[in-house]
Amino acid sequence: MIARFKRLVLSASSAAALGLCLSMLPAAASAQIPIKMTLNWKYEGAQAWFFLAQERGYFKAEGLDVQIDQGEGSAAGIPKVAAGTYTAAFGDMNALIDLAGRRPADAPVGVFMLYNVAPFAVAVKKDSPIKEPKDFEGRTLGGAANDGALKLFPTLAKIAGVDRSKVKISNMAPNLREQMLLRNQVDGVFGYVNTIWFAAKLSGMNPELDMRFIKYADYGLDLYSNTVMFSRKFVKEHPEAVKGFLRALNKAIKDVVADPDAGIAAVLKREPLLKRDLEKEKLLATLKRDMSHPEIARIGLGDVDDARLKRAIGLVVEANQLESTPDASLVFDRSFLPPREERLSHF
Repeated sequence: MIARFKRLVLSASSAAALGLCLSMLPAAASAQIPIKMTLNWKYEGAQAWFFLAQERGYFKAEGLDVQIDQGEGSAAGIPKVAAGTYTAAFGDMNALIDLAGRRPADAPVGVFMLYNVAPFAVAVKKDSPIKEPKDFEGRTLGGAANDGALKLFPTLAKIAGVDRSKVKISNMAPNLREQMLLRNQVDGVFGYVNTIWFAAKLSGMNPELDMRFIKYADYGLDLYSNTVMFSRKFVKEHPEAVKGFLRALNKAIKDVVADPDAGIAAVLKREPLLKRDLEKEKLLATLKRDMSHPEIARIGLGDVDDARLKRAIGLVVEANQLESTPDASLVFDRSFLPPREERLSHF
């Protein structure tokens, strides 16, 4: 009798467990929408919100299965999204504008502007005779082929009256940039101020004492920089997924601003060899230098000012002699953004 009772209990328990499992199957088996994203650069502190959103399950809670890969430059992700290799990218708006002016049907669309202050610069040594862009003539400037500042050099040259035919451009591996400047193998290097600054520190230089930065913004290039962008196909087929991605990202940005150490911890889980203090310093500098345009008090982080974007489009089109001028709505779509009030309280 006792043995039979145990068998009945076990049988009932098994049936209940089986029923519970079956009842959970639809939720567990329901496929999450995959998003394959490439970043602007190697894993670093300034990307903390992407990793924190992943670690804390914010993407998953939105029904998204997000893969985040390191990048090769702020302009490198745009053609990869256009080709369908990636669903999304974090990259340079101006490279996106350039592609939209050449192949509008293939160009990704920006959906969340993060770097609203132009970070583009040419770094020179402190004692360099180069004081302004006109001094680039007769000199050699170096940069990685997919660097956003290098891609925008024609725009700077046109605005500042630089004869590009008199400037030699040397392409180099990104990890050699600061060393080649230090060894006088080039007279200046293209890049983002923060990227060069912290790479120089990592290589043993003191950027504050050893370098000067000729910033594009000082010569009238009030440009946007890195934005989250998605393929036009994905935006059309999965608009709610794009909205969910941005909700998760916006939540993670707030978390990182409130607790930068948590953000850096998430980055270090992805790339343990990074130096914690340096990456935190880089993150805070990015918030201060690249994401602090006064307009966010009015429109919120993530959005763009239409008039400013239109001027930027005009500059890129003219300098690069594009065949057509893409409409602002073609390169940036704010309809996927979280409500404005949810994007006003970051800083």
